[in-house]
Amino acid sequence: MGAPKASTGRGHVVDLGMPAFPRSSARAAADSQLRFNLRKATHTIRGKRANVVAELPDWLELRAAGKAIKDHTLRNLDRYLIQLERAVTEAGGHVHWAADADEANRIVTDLVKATGETSVVKVKSMATQEIGLNEALHEAGITAYETDLAELIVQLGDDRPSHILVPAIHRNRAEIREIFLDHMGEWGRPAPDGLGDDPRALAEAARLHLRERFLTTKVAISGANFMVAETGTLVVLESEGNGRMCLTLPETLISVVGIEKVVPTWRDLEVFLQLLPRSSTGERMNPYTSTWTGVTPGDGPREFHLVLLDNGRTDVLADEVGRQALRCIRCSACLNVCPVYERAGGHAYGSVYPGPIGAILTPQLRGMDTPLDASLPYASSLCGACYDVCPVAIDIPTVLVHLRARAPHEPAERAVMRAASWLLARANRFGAVQRLASRLRRLIPRRAPGPGPLAAWTDTRDIPPIPAEPFRDWWDRTEGGAR
Repeated sequence: MGAPKASTGRGHVVDLGMPAFPRSSARAAADSQLRFNLRKATHTIRGKRANVVAELPDWLELRAAGKAIKDHTLRNLDRYLIQLERAVTEAGGHVHWAADADEANRIVTDLVKATGETSVVKVKSMATQEIGLNEALHEAGITAYETDLAELIVQLGDDRPSHILVPAIHRNRAEIREIFLDHMGEWGRPAPDGLGDDPRALAEAARLHLRERFLTTKVAISGANFMVAETGTLVVLESEGNGRMCLTLPETLISVVGIEKVVPTWRDLEVFLQLLPRSSTGERMNPYTSTWTGVTPGDGPREFHLVLLDNGRTDVLADEVGRQALRCIRCSACLNVCPVYERAGGHAYGSVYPGPIGAILTPQLRGMDTPLDASLPYASSLCGACYDVCPVAIDIPTVLVHLRARAPHEPAERAVMRAASWLLARANRFGAVQRLASRLRRLIPRRAPGPGPLAAWTDTRDIPPIPAEPFRDWWDRTEGGAR
């Protein structure tokens, strides 16, 4: 499903054939229907968020508390993960540690095979998308059925998610109707005849289609928004009830969760249960908040497995500037205010994590060895809107600049920087070049010759006219005698 994928040497899954962000975003920006869909959806969510956040007089204090809890947990991650493992085990669950995507996929595939089943239902999980779990299961002869409405749309349309919270944000309801009519029957119960594009009718078609899966599938795979170390409890927040069905009806539940999702206590969790709904869907309280702790005889799954996923996270943790990306609670608030995301869409980022948070998280998880990953830190205007709305105060612009310094640079770019360093090191050199530029100003073009990086730079920026007299010379001539 979607674009072909492969695993790199570091165990990270990357999309094959994805160009660097400037090329893919240029194509997306030329799609007027995509821009309309994105603008309508992001502005709606952005407005709802602003209204419910404004209701809380202590929002900034909550934000600071969320940041402090996350920072404390990351500094003591080893201790809290061991505490979590002990609590899950004592509650009857099984804990598995996965260093990378390949190991996580192997663990999950073996667990499903051990049940004898050939199909699973899934709760929306970015961690499983990150590691390409659906593709790994498919190769092993196991079919994964997405049950989140937006993920279902993406799966039926052989598409890829383009938003953290609303994976099918790039589709309008007319497009969704066509996808249901054309492909729903290939995956199970077909869409009803005469299906219109009314949202209620589309939701009812999805409900009837999914109910069959919920009642017949014996293995479920989930992620988790949070894990509470003191009790071994996992928490999933969702808006449709599909998560509750997946977490309670199957006989076996397998949860794949990034190691950074742990919080120390239930009291800490309470802070995020206020921050996340307001920042993500613009709601005061999440519609469905499901929690489970191990297994309970006669209630819910008979067997529970927790796969703790690293996949580059400890490398991120080692970077004192970049590690703040691990605070992210996947609310998508930064995407909804980002002027770049609004015009380029999520697919241009070539990652399950699009938008501003993806621009700093993906290059750290995957490395910057491909043109796509090396370009992501530049997929921003550095306007700072993402930092303003982040509920855990991730300073995304600062991390972007930090990653730009680490990104590989072209030989021509390095040569230009060395020349600029030599020129700016001495005032007399800089002054001489200014005077030369003033004398030759009529010969200097407003656009650099190209194609090439300099031509691309001048295509999007206005070069100010060169004055007839440099400022330094003017100052010496008019003010020099007063000193």
